[in-house]
Amino acid sequence: MTTLGIIGAGHIGSQVARAAVKSGYEVVIANSRGPETLEGLIAELGPSARAATASEAASAADIAVVTVPFKAYASIPVEPLAGKIVIDTDNYYWERDGHVPALDEARDTVTGMLQKHLPTSRVAKGFNHITAADITTDGRPAGDPARRALATSSDHEDAAAFVTALYDEFGFDTVNVGPLDDSWRVDRDQPAYSAGAQTRDELVANLAKAERTTTA
Repeated sequence: MTTLGIIGAGHIGSQVARAAVKSGYEVVIANSRGPETLEGLIAELGPSARAATASEAASAADIAVVTVPFKAYASIPVEPLAGKIVIDTDNYYWERDGHVPALDEARDTVTGMLQKHLPTSRVAKGFNHITAADITTDGRPAGDPARRALATSSDHEDAAAFVTALYDEFGFDTVNVGPLDDSWRVDRDQPAYSAGAQTRDELVANLAKAERTTTA
């Protein structure tokens, strides 16, 4: 059984955990406050889930999910994630995270910065433009014409392929944006981020409308 190590137990992390357990994954989940604060969530998730520290979740993971505020990305443990696929759900909100010149000046991307922090991992963007509640309620069977699509982006084909398969298990289609240099197309304030639920064709169209601007 595949283990998802989820670093971050906020709204997105908790919902990914719920969907993952339902899909047959084992889950090891961590937050910044300690495993003992996750007793309620673990009781809800059942025997396929346990709480841990971030390092323990990273070590236990076959696949990791990083879902922390962007300002905390540098706290993600590096060595336990070496050689592993890591899904990054982060978004940059300068009001919360403080200004980051590399992002304000459009010299880097959110997930690109996590990939640099985790140089021996294979990082892919995922779940960044869906509200938490929708992760467990908006899924539809494959082939449904109204099936919602979500974006991914990675410099590693196997990482993007895993996100694609996970989306499908959760009930979503996938649009692959391409390498991390292009992952800004689904960032905050871009049409694909702001449009809410979109079919594959709608998401493709919104990604094409993206315009990169600076906030410096």
